[in-house]
Amino acid sequence: MSVTTAARPGRTLRTYGFALAVTAVVALMVGASAPSPFYPVLEQEIGFSAATMTAIFAVYAVALLLTLLVAGSLSDHLGRKPVVSAGFVVLAVSMVAFWHADTVAVLFAARIVQGVAAGLLMSSLSAAVVDLEPPTRPGSAATLNSVSPLGGLAAGALFAGLLLDHSSSAPAVVFGGLTAAYLVIAAAVWLVPETSPRRTGLARSFLPRVGLPVAARAPFLRSAPAVFAGWATGGLYLSLGAPLVGQELGGTTHLEQGLVVAVLTGVGSVTCFVARHHSPRQVTIFGTTALAAGTALSLLALAAGSYAAFVAAAVVAGTGFGASFFGIMRSITPTAAPHERGELFASVYVVSYLAFGVPAVAAGIAAPHLGLAETTYVYGTVVVVLAASAALLRTFTTRD
Repeated sequence: MSVTTAARPGRTLRTYGFALAVTAVVALMVGASAPSPFYPVLEQEIGFSAATMTAIFAVYAVALLLTLLVAGSLSDHLGRKPVVSAGFVVLAVSMVAFWHADTVAVLFAARIVQGVAAGLLMSSLSAAVVDLEPPTRPGSAATLNSVSPLGGLAAGALFAGLLLDHSSSAPAVVFGGLTAAYLVIAAAVWLVPETSPRRTGLARSFLPRVGLPVAARAPFLRSAPAVFAGWATGGLYLSLGAPLVGQELGGTTHLEQGLVVAVLTGVGSVTCFVARHHSPRQVTIFGTTALAAGTALSLLALAAGSYAAFVAAAVVAGTGFGASFFGIMRSITPTAAPHERGELFASVYVVSYLAFGVPAVAAGIAAPHLGLAETTYVYGTVVVVLAASAALLRTFTTRD
């Protein structure tokens, strides 16, 4: 048997592993956004207040962030396969809880379990995509680690909204289907090569911290303001987009409410792919500028009461969201050694979800007191300032 022939099965397994890891990222993020269109329905069926809705949003973000801080680098020590497999089993449990949520307590439990699973999976899956990147396609991991999460968010919100409008069995289709998919992925990961063998330091890795490999620190710090601005924009649309459409812009269907999120994240995903041949600095400057412009246009559309203009503004903001996230992925992905990748991506997602969760929770608390539209104007203005500041900072930083 020739060397080439002997090596082919190994290459085939790595190719399969790369495709599976990317698919798993998409599936994870479909599950992250799919419950969103169901919350207004559950609010009516179970009966809970706007403050409870805010708390339901908050517990997911808190559980995710705490898991990232405590176990974000776990796959660097135990290996990618056991962490990813366990994460998808936990995620499947959360989908079953959503499927059968008939009390506020069950809904809270579903969100907490989902947050823990997402915290386990985000850093380990992103690291696995980089580990398994085909040598013939350099740079594809950074592109797909940006395209896949945003594409998954778009698909989850869009299809859940469509099913709610046209099917009486939407919960079974969405949550039952995701449960089955997650269990299949949990089993399938054991068929791919392990890319992060066990190493010492497991006990120390559980100490809550955010760590960065030395080589990644400078590019991470240059790009972090853009990531913060981008995910703060995502939090604005995901937390307030549906109620704004329903209460302020005349959107009555679940599809109309979910379309705003789908447009933002879907356009962001496409932007990541289109921007793959540009430098990280160019992409980040464009992204933060588009974020500021798109968010400002969203506020003007809200003031005018125009749903069509609000969706059009989401297109502009979506290009900024995608480009800002892609800029940091392009900057940091090549800087980490294989045993540092879980920790590195944990740090990226800690910043992302702090920006995503904290302002959105604050807005949810403020909305019953200030009013939904007034809260959005304040939140949106803060995002515009953040994005414009990030654009200026990156413009005057000459290094990529």
